[in-house]
Amino acid sequence: MSGHNKWSKIKHQKASTDAKKSKIFSKYSRLITTESKKAKGDINSPGLAFIIEKARKENMSKDVIDRAVKKGLGNEAGSMEAITYEAYGPGGSAMIIEALTDNRNKAAQEVKFILSKNGSNLAEIGAASWAFEKNGQEWIANTTIDLEDEDLLKLEKLVDELEDNDEIQNVYTNVE
Repeated sequence: MSGHNKWSKIKHQKASTDAKKSKIFSKYSRLITTESKKAKGDINSPGLAFIIEKARKENMSKDVIDRAVKKGLGNEAGSMEAITYEAYGPGGSAMIIEALTDNRNKAAQEVKFILSKNGSNLAEIGAASWAFEKNGQEWIANTTIDLEDEDLLKLEKLVDELEDNDEIQNVYTNVE
């Protein structure tokens, strides 16, 4: 029986896990590069140290981290820009979307497209952030809401689709 052996199963599982790791590592590499530029390569600065620690928890190798830090000292890191979007999701849930991009217009259009495809839309500045408090590098919900099961499934699908985009770093919601 062709194609029904243990190796082919292992190969497909490994490809799947490698793709997930690659996506996570590329997001952390972008973050480290941008923070390295801000900190001028000082790995002891709080922002850069925090991101490096998070990357190490995801088993990112020291070599890859060092390359990202060095890349931040070069010219290509200057074009990366952190952007925060606010949106309303299913059931009136507030969302904060953090992106890191070299092209503001492209990132905005991709976020708008994903949101509109899932029945959501961008909000004005301050329209959703009132429900959150910035604690260091993360947003913590001050006001939380409960969603019905149907809206919760829609929100999970929306967040997954947003996080699959390479430029989007984090998505925060105020749902319990």
